[in-house]
Amino acid sequence: MSILPVYTYDHPILRQKASQVEEMSDEVVQFIADMFETMYNADGIGLAANQVGSPLAITVMDLSVIEEDQYQQYKPTALINPVIEVFSEETIEFEEGCLSLPTLRDMIVRPEFIQVRYYDQDMKEHVVEADDMFSRVIQHEVDHLHGRYFFEYLSPVRRALAHPRLKRIQRGAIETEYPLYVKPVEKTTARAMRR
Repeated sequence: MSILPVYTYDHPILRQKASQVEEMSDEVVQFIADMFETMYNADGIGLAANQVGSPLAITVMDLSVIEEDQYQQYKPTALINPVIEVFSEETIEFEEGCLSLPTLRDMIVRPEFIQVRYYDQDMKEHVVEADDMFSRVIQHEVDHLHGRYFFEYLSPVRRALAHPRLKRIQRGAIETEYPLYVKPVEKTTARAMRR
């Protein structure tokens, strides 16, 4: 298994809509294993494929790494081609962070309950109802597969306050315990500046 670098704000792949997985190959199985290894190495509980540079509609998650009894029932899960089919009207507010946005955390309001349809690594279809943290992680990771960041749920004022931190992340002016892939900043040439 390999630890993959995590792509950071605002790499173009993080804004792309993911492509459906048509069949399970040895390469996809290995990639999912690498995603889990990368997530664990970064002390994460969820990771989407585009966060490690792949356009595939895959997310992995493992709530059992949270050291609280209520999460020990959960097993490591890969969701392939996930679609959230039902959102509850009830909402809940919770602090979120993201491996692609190191150091940025904020309170986000999301639907409390969802129903999600996905395929497992045997390409067997599942329909699951989720609540609490499981619902929140699925929503966060599926948002990634649609090119959306969690901070987009913030009010305009909170987004403006986050902007300086986002620019630091974009420049790579941050330190993490896990490898990052920072999009190279295009340098403006003197000729372009004179135009």
